[in-house]
Amino acid sequence: MSPPDLTPGAIPSPNIWHHPDVYEIENQAVDRAGAITSLMRSLAPWAGRDLLDVGCGTGFHLPIFAGTAGSVTGIEPHGDLAAIARRRVRRLPHVSVLQASASAMPLEPHSVDVVHARWAYFFGPGCEPGLAELARVVRPGGRAFVVDNDPTRSTFGEWFRRGYPDVDFHRTAEFWAGQGWDRHPVDMAWTFDSREDLEAVVRIEFSAEVAREILAGHTGTGVDYAVNVWTRGY
Repeated sequence: MSPPDLTPGAIPSPNIWHHPDVYEIENQAVDRAGAITSLMRSLAPWAGRDLLDVGCGTGFHLPIFAGTAGSVTGIEPHGDLAAIARRRVRRLPHVSVLQASASAMPLEPHSVDVVHARWAYFFGPGCEPGLAELARVVRPGGRAFVVDNDPTRSTFGEWFRRGYPDVDFHRTAEFWAGQGWDRHPVDMAWTFDSREDLEAVVRIEFSAEVAREILAGHTGTGVDYAVNVWTRGY
């Protein structure tokens, strides 16, 4: 098997890089009620504007943004995922996908209005180069959004604490506040079409042992799930 086509400096994703087919199921299950999108639209409507999706993966969100945006650009460091994203949007002439890292985006200064980054693994303490790039590419009056897990609330939050005990939420929150970002807590859900789908996703998100514990103690096909939407204007 040939090594993956990676942009230098890319931080490995523990789920989508190795299981894009299962991660597609996860994307379909996340926030079907649209709470995250509604919050973003209320703070920075993107109709007719230029939108950037950092860490776009297989491009799941690109067609959603493209429905009203003037242009949409996806940035993805994993070449195989970027290729999938390009195929997804091949019939959308105002959407492009670039293979690049968040810390070195091939974009002109002040060229985008709205930025979306969701579980993209470039943010949190240590992501200062990526934040500097955001400051470079976002136009004055633009806004950036980072969607991250909130392990202090919800059923999924309890699972996350169990699976990733070394993640220091309080340090992360202090980091974002210190960088001038505002926190908007959002309650959403995973809503799967089948128990089989839920189990497949749990197994790519957690170690085998933790996944077994989670699935043994949880019934049904839905999970309440809390996130933080961090946002900053420029």
